[in-house]
Amino acid sequence: MDMIIACSALGIVAGILAGMLGIGGGVVIVPALVLILSAQDFPSEFIVITAVATSLCTIIFTSVSAARAQIKRKAVDWNIFRLWAPTVVVGSFLSGFIAARLPAAVLEIGIAVFLLVISLIMLSRWVPDPARTMPGKAGTTGLGLFSGVLSGLAGIGGGNVMVPLMVFFNVPMQRAVATSSTLGFPLALVGTAGYIISGWGVEFMPWTLGYVYLPAVGLIAFFTVLMAPIGVALSHRIPAATLKRCFGGLLLIVAGRMLLTAL
Repeated sequence: MDMIIACSALGIVAGILAGMLGIGGGVVIVPALVLILSAQDFPSEFIVITAVATSLCTIIFTSVSAARAQIKRKAVDWNIFRLWAPTVVVGSFLSGFIAARLPAAVLEIGIAVFLLVISLIMLSRWVPDPARTMPGKAGTTGLGLFSGVLSGLAGIGGGNVMVPLMVFFNVPMQRAVATSSTLGFPLALVGTAGYIISGWGVEFMPWTLGYVYLPAVGLIAFFTVLMAPIGVALSHRIPAATLKRCFGGLLLIVAGRMLLTAL
């Protein structure tokens, strides 16, 4: 019963944040699932990778809901989507095999440090050079591969990587959020496949598919799909500067919590 309540509440919060910030909700789901699974007597060596894989799987459903709402508002930059989608998918698929070979503590600390750096950038008064634009085709696709690998390792929908990158190249915040939300679907779908294949035959708990924990997926995904459109509506009502600070503040809290747990 405690797990049902915890996963349901997590789905509500993650769904709103996914739609509002284009982050897929993984930035909240992964650390929360680490705590939830720890309370369920999961084998300690599988907790972090299960949280990451399960988070990615829930984002398949969340991103569909958020992307549909953003597409209806015509907020997606389809040029960036077309350039990034193929390499984001490749990078996300490879991440499942990379994560399976990393010690749990290394994976958790790496995710926390990455989120901490991004949070400090988003909270700072840094403003990109107004003359800077997205790089050429080779550079843009390279950024997509980088985003896919890093997002898959962290179990996030990619927004924590892709939104700051797009903002760095002067893509407006709301447009970056919308494009990130849409890219989250192929990233999460293929990334989940990578974690299922890399964990195939590894038996550590019932109701797992590879490293994906199915009961948590069902509960979290149900509520994130319901709440993501509400988050999208909020994202178009909140000023870009406020949205950026919310994004940075959330990442800072989560990164701090993960570092304390890991260390």
